[in-house]
Amino acid sequence: MAESRTMTINMGPQHPATHGVLRVLLELDGENVAKSEPHIGYLHRGIEKLFESMTWRQGLPFTDRLDYTSGVSNNLAYCLAVEKLLDLNIPKRAQYLRVMMSELQRIAAHLLWLGTHALDLGAMTVLFYTFRERETAIEILELATGARITPSFIRIGGLADDIPDTFLPRLSAFIDELPQRIDDYETLLTNNPIWKRRTVGVTPMSAEDCINYGVTGPVLRASGVNYDVRKAYPYTGYEDFDFDIPLGKNGDVYDRYLVRLIEMRQSIRIIRQSIEKLPMGPIAAQDAPQVVPPDKKDVQTDIASLIRHFKIMQEGFEPPVGEAYASIESSKGELGFYVVSDGSNKPYRVRVRPPSFVNLGALPKMIDGALVADIVAAIGSIDIVLGEIDR
Repeated sequence: MAESRTMTINMGPQHPATHGVLRVLLELDGENVAKSEPHIGYLHRGIEKLFESMTWRQGLPFTDRLDYTSGVSNNLAYCLAVEKLLDLNIPKRAQYLRVMMSELQRIAAHLLWLGTHALDLGAMTVLFYTFRERETAIEILELATGARITPSFIRIGGLADDIPDTFLPRLSAFIDELPQRIDDYETLLTNNPIWKRRTVGVTPMSAEDCINYGVTGPVLRASGVNYDVRKAYPYTGYEDFDFDIPLGKNGDVYDRYLVRLIEMRQSIRIIRQSIEKLPMGPIAAQDAPQVVPPDKKDVQTDIASLIRHFKIMQEGFEPPVGEAYASIESSKGELGFYVVSDGSNKPYRVRVRPPSFVNLGALPKMIDGALVADIVAAIGSIDIVLGEIDR
């Protein structure tokens, strides 16, 4: 009887291809993965618990620091949950600007993903291409929000401020240029025989397996499952926009790559529509003076506005007793916030449903039986951020 011997090794937590401090315990039979087990917790900061010590408004900056490639999207998910608790009506202009910035953030996140994923598999040139466009996207976001990575710009009740006059021209020029740039990425990769050998048929997931593991986002859609929160449960005005949901067939690394490329093209389409349809009007709820602070100009000239501003910033507001859940389609999948209020000015409980954490749970299913080299491709194709996983 032939003797079977395996070797147990650690991949990470200090490994560039684990996209953060992820440790994967591997049992190898030669070059093949016999068994795998992801170990997390090396970046744990207790963000969910920290929410309980802050007012509802003060907790917002924590959301930026979960998936730090999608700050605007994280802001939106949290604000939607609190706004549902408060039963706030958000003006159309604020909704469309939220859509516009969320889609620009999605493009920036996918560009970061594509550059680093290609680098993991040995295609260094793509990194320089994608970071060129990502830098432009981040600069445009900074123009409105004042921050590159952690904006805290979407606020409970609306937005922190209106966009400057230079924002829309810069954004329009960027989305006019981007389709050609995406064509360039495809020229480098899509039909590249080396790229296809590293991705086609590698670590596939069936639709049934994805559903069983709770996988969402591009990884789920690459397996042919037509589920996108923007279509299934439209929020912040997405029902007003015309866009398609790209689907794959094989659920492998290659299909996950193609789905994200098409998603960037669809984001361009949504941004164009949001620019064309953008209405005039307020950028924050007008019927909630206890939640939305007054305009800065009023604060500087009117004593009542100054007092109201001070009370909101210092003491916050008190939502009614209850609970609410709201989710969005972030760049990585379904990002949800479950919030519980006991009637005080601080959350009783905040629970995050992060797509990176749930999607990472499917990693052993993907890589068991695969080659060691395919582990890098699989982790990259999931597009994880450890800040969101360890929260």
